[in-house]
Amino acid sequence: MQITREPPVKTTLKPSNHPYLSGPWTPLHEEVGVDQLEVIEGEIPEDIDGIYLRNTENPVHQPLGRHHPFDGDAMIHQVSISGGKASYRNRFVRTQCFTEEQMAGGALWGGLMDAPALSKRPGFGAHGSLKDTGSTDIVVHAGVALATFYQCGEAWQMDPVTLDNLGKAPWGPLDGVSAHPKVDEATGELMFFNYSKHAPFMHYGVIDRAGKLVHYVPIPLPGPRLPHDMAITKNWSILNDMPLFWDEELLKRDIHSARIHDGVPTRFALIPRHGEPQDIRWFEASPTYVLHWTNAYEVSGPDGDEVVLEGYYQDKPMPDPIEDAGEYSHMMAYVDEHSFQSRLHRWRFNLRTGECHEERLSDRIVEFGMINPDYLMRKNRFIWSTTTRPGWFLFNGYVRHDTESGEEQVFELPAGIYASESPVIPKKEGTAEDDAYLITFLIDENTGTSECAILDAGDIGKGPICRLALPHKISSGVHSTWVEHSQLSSDAEFKRANLVS
Repeated sequence: MQITREPPVKTTLKPSNHPYLSGPWTPLHEEVGVDQLEVIEGEIPEDIDGIYLRNTENPVHQPLGRHHPFDGDAMIHQVSISGGKASYRNRFVRTQCFTEEQMAGGALWGGLMDAPALSKRPGFGAHGSLKDTGSTDIVVHAGVALATFYQCGEAWQMDPVTLDNLGKAPWGPLDGVSAHPKVDEATGELMFFNYSKHAPFMHYGVIDRAGKLVHYVPIPLPGPRLPHDMAITKNWSILNDMPLFWDEELLKRDIHSARIHDGVPTRFALIPRHGEPQDIRWFEASPTYVLHWTNAYEVSGPDGDEVVLEGYYQDKPMPDPIEDAGEYSHMMAYVDEHSFQSRLHRWRFNLRTGECHEERLSDRIVEFGMINPDYLMRKNRFIWSTTTRPGWFLFNGYVRHDTESGEEQVFELPAGIYASESPVIPKKEGTAEDDAYLITFLIDENTGTSECAILDAGDIGKGPICRLALPHKISSGVHSTWVEHSQLSSDAEFKRANLVS
């Protein structure tokens, strides 16, 4: 095993007992590469051939005020698997703000709980005064990895193989790009949205396989909103307007305090993929907030054509403070699934009648679900969700939901071990939807180490079938993705054939 090390970054961060600057959220500042990871249990399945990428939060500088777990600088961790072997590397995302703070030798922006009061420079995104970290999401489109920030920063490009930083996406619009753009591998298109504090408050766009902005339209809303995710079907893109958003009176004083607005329904905007504002179909549903969708698809029936959407409905989107969390009581509650009570849910939009019908799919507290990517935009049967440690934003296991039978299989990690969001990798010779693997990073607080682990998606109860040792303990974070090497080869061939730079 050969390890290569990058030059150290400048850091002013001090040791802390802050719940999201310690333990499994202890920031990592070391950047390394490992040519071949050691297998410590089982063996790597020969039919896995792709790259796992995960975005994590790693603040480099001492916060100017109170720290929020989503204030950290983006670091991408990568495991590349082929031929029964795996390599590893990790790199910071060199956003404009990361680079400016490296030059300044310290923090320049206040965090989510203190900006703009403490920021030393004007900020970015829908909030208008935050650091653009790119630390929320990671997807691969047209052969390029895109790291995005949930408050609508730039889309920051990286080579998914080398993790070389490639700068900001040239197609990024003025109002930025929210986390959770969606990729349709069949057409090569990427669909995205953004939101802001000025009319029309939301936009929607499409990037083609050549990396060009080919469609960009307003989605008029009544005022500033806080959407987090979107979904796509073969013909529709689904956006939302939910009743959890900034308090309008406080916003006039530049105070960004989100609250639930009683009497305001959830609204969904269904727009044809290349549609105009006048083509939007609006549907109303029960008031809630949703962080993440798992899938959407179209069905035809005797009662009319429907669009079906599945995701995690919050029963208490404005949670009570966690009493024993002291000064962090509100912050801890807003990132704790057991406080906001997210459960798997289904919405059905009837395109003929304009009605929306809802149903609960599980009573478990779960979130951050994945499906077999071969079933994206198709009716899927299985969803793999993560469970969390009560009171914390820490994944401690998985639930395999069978949405047809209602059966659920649960796997709980041993105490002190925490997982990452876990993409589903279809088996090469698989014939069933759950003929697949889950891949994840594990943080073991008992040993101070981290691993890459692979599970059998058809029987998660067995636990990991393969474990690979990582060279250091990584920090926790948010989202991840998987891309097949064959997809990267196809994207590269398209670029060569079409002279795309």
